[in-house]
Amino acid sequence: MAAYQTVVVGTDGSDSSYAAVDRAAAVAADAGATIVIVCAFFPASKDEVLRAQDELGDEAYQVVGSAPAEDTLQSARDRAVKAGARNIDTIAVKGEPVDALRDTAQERRADLLVVGNRGLNTLAGRILGSVPSEVARKSGVDVLIVHTT
Repeated sequence: MAAYQTVVVGTDGSDSSYAAVDRAAAVAADAGATIVIVCAFFPASKDEVLRAQDELGDEAYQVVGSAPAEDTLQSARDRAVKAGARNIDTIAVKGEPVDALRDTAQERRADLLVVGNRGLNTLAGRILGSVPSEVARKSGVDVLIVHTT
């Protein structure tokens, strides 16, 4: 089996997702692969963002528009460089995380998709489906689920 050529990893700005970026970057560095860092987002009005911050507190980072997504991607890029990755692409994708990761993996012809395990062991994750489990089920490429919690 040849080394991975393109590694896709998702981030939402959480510590858990940054741990997945760190692992994906290390894999990409070892393989000499390109790492594609993806941040899914939903456009939000100012009122929606303020309401989300009031209701979600620290979890409001998940309800952001493209400017905060770009900030998240820059932070993830910095981490990937620190982990030794050399060929780094970033992309902000409007939409659901699972669809954004799956579509990016197909478009970039990725052979590895990396996600954190956040949500795998929660009740909501078991009932509704978590990003890691849905990505593993729907992606069609190798999936590395990084233990981050």
